[in-house]
Amino acid sequence: MREIIVRLGKSSYPIKIGRGILKKTGPLISRMRLGKDAIIITNAEINRLYGHILKNSLKKGGISAHTEIVADSEASKSHKTFFGVINNIARADKGKKPFIVALGGGVVGDLAGFVAAVYRRGVPFVQIPTTLLAQVDSSIGGKAAIDTPLAKNLVGVFYQPRIVIADTAVLKTLPEREIACGLSEIIKYAVISSCSFFDFLDRNILSLKKLEQDKLEYVIKKCCEIKAKIVRRDEKDVKGVRAILNYGHTIGHAIETAGGYGKRYNHGEAVAMGMIAAAILSNKRGVLSGKELSRIKDLIRKAGLPTKIKGIQFSRIWEAQLHDKKFARGINAFVLPAKIGKAVIAKNVPPDLVRAAIKEIMA
Repeated sequence: MREIIVRLGKSSYPIKIGRGILKKTGPLISRMRLGKDAIIITNAEINRLYGHILKNSLKKGGISAHTEIVADSEASKSHKTFFGVINNIARADKGKKPFIVALGGGVVGDLAGFVAAVYRRGVPFVQIPTTLLAQVDSSIGGKAAIDTPLAKNLVGVFYQPRIVIADTAVLKTLPEREIACGLSEIIKYAVISSCSFFDFLDRNILSLKKLEQDKLEYVIKKCCEIKAKIVRRDEKDVKGVRAILNYGHTIGHAIETAGGYGKRYNHGEAVAMGMIAAAILSNKRGVLSGKELSRIKDLIRKAGLPTKIKGIQFSRIWEAQLHDKKFARGINAFVLPAKIGKAVIAKNVPPDLVRAAIKEIMA
């Protein structure tokens, strides 16, 4: 079992990475003394596959479990689902000391984290990510949110988990599309922080698509280390350091929103195209070389991710990106790669360049 510590003073927590460690969850949590009553938030398929393993492990740790099932889609990050879960937890919570467990991907993690942050003004929260994307990115850092019809993650908080348990064995049941979705965020980390890591991905992308264990664990650990370091320097995203993690997400979130939150593209696919658009934008500004732009596009393509937007009108994407919460007082902000391994925050980018970059990735 590999371990990384996200060092945030009193809010520090470990990330455990390993094969088959879901079975060790109960004893791990029991030693942390988070409570005796777990509220597991998950979806039906993950509950069918792994719910019994988690419950049996919790039982061994002397912890009871109540399960809340939500839909396996971005639609679960809605105010309707949020209040439904809150009401169900309140009915089940009678004289108990509950804590929340997110068993699932990024949607479940975001929803469960938001529930944990506001229920009883905050109860302990455990992340058990079951997708590659969640294991390398969304389960770490404490961002929790729900969506509105206007924009993704518009209502949210910072609320750190007490522990993240990433069992690589659960990834074997993921469809190829979900594995590619996780590879999108992995590529993001390489582009913003490490040319050598990008080179590693370029050489080993086919092995990672096949989930070869040693390389997979190395990549998950590497991404967690990169994010932990960034989050440690800027936990609440107020210093501008953490903003670098938004590479590909500004236009990517607009694509998601315009596409109906997963009806057309999932998060990783939208971010992949957002990364290409941001790289094109950087190239148009004379910063990123054409050669490095091509390398980014090629790696995204080899990962099995889309490189062109299909079936969404430009006007809907443009309208959605205008509501991005990273924009302030009418001034836009984009994370742009200066070169592979380094990214910068560019503000007040001319709208005509942004339009041109988006249109260039439209089929």
